[in-house]
Amino acid sequence: MDQALFQYLLRMGDTTLVLSQRLSEWTGHGPVLEEEMAVANTALDLLGQARMWLTLAGEVEGRGRDEDGLAYLRDAPQYRNYLLAERPNGHYGDTVARQFVFDVWHYLLLERLQGSSDERVAAIAAKAVKEAAYHARRSGDLLVRLGDGTELSHRRMQEAIEDVWRHTGELFIDDAVTRELAQRSVAPLHENLYAPWREHVAGIVAEATLALPPAEAASHPAHRGGIQGRHTEALGYLLAEMQHLQRSYPGATW
Repeated sequence: MDQALFQYLLRMGDTTLVLSQRLSEWTGHGPVLEEEMAVANTALDLLGQARMWLTLAGEVEGRGRDEDGLAYLRDAPQYRNYLLAERPNGHYGDTVARQFVFDVWHYLLLERLQGSSDERVAAIAAKAVKEAAYHARRSGDLLVRLGDGTELSHRRMQEAIEDVWRHTGELFIDDAVTRELAQRSVAPLHENLYAPWREHVAGIVAEATLALPPAEAASHPAHRGGIQGRHTEALGYLLAEMQHLQRSYPGATW
């Protein structure tokens, strides 16, 4: 088994799956109908991407686990999502801030993965990058509208950006997995995504009349570890809800 590729595919699949589940929690609770539908569509896009990554992960692993087995029959320590994705939604501004910093990173990563030496990875990235581009535009536009809105929305968005910033550092960490895959041209070094990510984020944050948090605010080790299986208790609650039917009726189909 290609262990490095398997772990990387889990990171991609788990992150999009967990964030999809988080966004779906807004169904029936959105601030306005248009936003509720938009968030639901983003969640569906991410779910579709998660299915592709996890299906390929199961094939690479070669142990007979399909996308459902990987999604529903693993416990929290076996998940490899970035901690950013599992953060509770908070108020709508918190969700927008989380989605914006993720979307920009996600688009930049998928853009580079299109050139992967692994044709299967490149094909998934090519399918997903257009959705990611739209997500980044939409969340950026919404960030500007809320940040440059009323005094209350401006204050809440500034607090949301500062809060989510602590969890962005993990997105750009390279370990043995990413370094090995970069040597094989399967995936880029994540540290190389940081400069274009920060430049784009800084521009949108400035347009929103918000202040960009300092770089060192994202460097605390307490906000890292998801890709090694060290998660917050929030993921356990999320998985308990997401996996309930499959765990209650194992092997059931409908």
